[in-house]
Amino acid sequence: MARILTGIQSTNVPHLGNILGAILPAIELSKNSNNESLFFIADLHSLTSQKNAQARKDSVNSVAATWLAFDFDTEKNIFYRQSKIPEVCELTWYLNCFTPFPMLANAHSFKDKSDRLKEVNSGLFTYPVLMAADIILYDAQFVPVGKDQIQHIEMARDIAAKINHEYGKDIFTLPEGKIDSNVMIVPGIDGQKMSKSYNNFINIFLPEKELLKVVKTIETDSTPLEDSKNFETCNVFNLYKLIASENQIDEMKNNYRNGGYGYGHAKQALYEALISKFESPRKKYSELMANPELIEERLLIGETKARKIAQEKLELVRSVLGF
Repeated sequence: MARILTGIQSTNVPHLGNILGAILPAIELSKNSNNESLFFIADLHSLTSQKNAQARKDSVNSVAATWLAFDFDTEKNIFYRQSKIPEVCELTWYLNCFTPFPMLANAHSFKDKSDRLKEVNSGLFTYPVLMAADIILYDAQFVPVGKDQIQHIEMARDIAAKINHEYGKDIFTLPEGKIDSNVMIVPGIDGQKMSKSYNNFINIFLPEKELLKVVKTIETDSTPLEDSKNFETCNVFNLYKLIASENQIDEMKNNYRNGGYGYGHAKQALYEALISKFESPRKKYSELMANPELIEERLLIGETKARKIAQEKLELVRSVLGF
């Protein structure tokens, strides 16, 4: 059985791009009976930039509610908050003592801000070490990541291998980064990749009127209603084709070709498709956010299981290091 570990950012409500590109594929992967999946909300990592305590709590609940709304199985798998497993912080210190300064100085997360050192706190500098601890504490074999995160997996391997070599024992499993070349790129309302950084995202959990308002802001060209339109370059169509059925997609293509079909019609169709496709998750999300004790209950299940694994591994590490 393969042990797969995924860290989930705890920054506000996951948007449509997060859901289609990461959450649904990860949940599908977790359904494989040959896999054991550990999915954690990286709320400790968020402290490098997010200092508002209430905002962090709200974000964690929103992220957890999203995964639960899409029926992530918390009985079969392990779903937990990073901050509820204190062993990861102790292991981070041990790993720090084996991590060379140049490795961290070359980390993308640091180099991107190295010309603005006043903005760099030590948490950001040692971010890759905490990430390594997140992974090797659980003997994760595979870590699904984007190409921009593969460096952190390599660092985790290097740190784990160094300790294994130092003490002549296979203390840690060396993780492998699992890059999915077929990751769905979801366009935002301006045509760029959907991102909170660009403020071009669609939050599918908004109330209906607010969601429609966002959909109506999708950027389009000025082709008159009566003219034929190019669906291939249209932001509305490129979002629609990711969630609609084949028949619906073909129908919209024909509407674009034939003319007499405006972008307002297309936006209404996209809105209706979003409401239809995500009717059940929207309802579950609202129920969970209105009853945070239900979220807490599901997270505690995973945290109990995760902490058992973490405690056993940390006892081994302490023994090897002489503590």
